[in-house]
Amino acid sequence: MIGSNSKKPSVIGIDYLDIQPILGVSFLKMNFLDKKAPETLLTILGDKPNIIVSDMAAPTTGHKGTDHLRTAHLCEAAADFAISCLKIKGHFLAKTFQGGTENRLLNLLKSNFKSVHHIKPRASRSQSVELYLLAQERK
Repeated sequence: MIGSNSKKPSVIGIDYLDIQPILGVSFLKMNFLDKKAPETLLTILGDKPNIIVSDMAAPTTGHKGTDHLRTAHLCEAAADFAISCLKIKGHFLAKTFQGGTENRLLNLLKSNFKSVHHIKPRASRSQSVELYLLAQERK
């Protein structure tokens, strides 16, 4: 793991779909929006995490407004989880879709992290509404 000071870094994935096993990754087949998901993740970790990465996106419907709202909801749920359980100075990276409702989420992140940035991956098509929010150093 690049940049890890831990002698035994932990990586835990959660998805409601099955995935192929990944060496060194614990996997939990569960919907992140399930009320038991945050507690289950923290129990498996055994300690507060240093980093939380969310690549969640709702299945697209073809209606940009609906797709944005559904994915924004997932991003907000991940942000709430990160704020509630990250170690101080921990980091949060999450996928979201541009669509006009990001301000509330940005304000939430800015009030809980030292810095917040938009990131558009090079692999993302220029016309894609996909972007990532990087929130660094939880207060």
